[in-house]
Amino acid sequence: MPNMTPDEERLLEHEYDGIREFDNPLPRWWVWIFWATIAFSVLYAVDFGGFMRGPGRVAEYNQSLADAAKRWPPSTGAVDAASLAALAKDQKTLTLGKTVFVTNCAVCHRADAGGNIGPNLTDEYWLHGGKLDEIATTISKGVLDKGMPNWGKMLPPAQVTAVAVYVASLSGSNPANPKAPQGVKAGGDAK
Repeated sequence: MPNMTPDEERLLEHEYDGIREFDNPLPRWWVWIFWATIAFSVLYAVDFGGFMRGPGRVAEYNQSLADAAKRWPPSTGAVDAASLAALAKDQKTLTLGKTVFVTNCAVCHRADAGGNIGPNLTDEYWLHGGKLDEIATTISKGVLDKGMPNWGKMLPPAQVTAVAVYVASLSGSNPANPKAPQGVKAGGDAK
C-alpha cells in the first residue's frame, strides 16, 4: 500500500455497511490502571488475614460500643437510702417530685395518689416494697408485667429520686375514695 496517509494506516481491514473503523489503542496510563486493578482484586480476594479489608463494620461497631461502655458506664439503678432520706427534707426536691408525679404518674395513680389503674400509694400496703430505696428502685426499673414503664430510662435520675421522695411523703395522706389496699403491709401482713 504505497503512499498511505497516517489516518489510512490506522484503518482496520474489515468494513460494515460502508463504515471502516480506526485502530485506536488505549492510552498507556489507562492500561496500567486496568492491570493494577486486576492485581489488587486478586490480592483482595486472597486476603485471609483481613489486612486490606480491616476488621469490618460489625467489629468496628462492637468496639465502639465497648469504648462507650467504658467511657459512660451504665447506671445500676441502685439508690442510696441515706441520700434519699436527706432529699426527703428538701422542699425543692418535693416540689419537683410532685410536678413529675402529676405529669407522668397521675394517669395511673391519680393526682392525689389514691390509685386508679395503679395501686394506692398513700396507704401502708405496698406491692414492691415501701421503703424509700425500694420505691425509687420500683420507679426506676418499673414493673413491666403490670404495665408500669421503667421511668429510669425516660426520666433523669434527679427526677426519679424526686418522685420517690414525693411518693414516700404521701404516706397516710388519706385521699378521697382511695383504691382498696394491695400487697403487703409495711409491717408484714399481706392483703
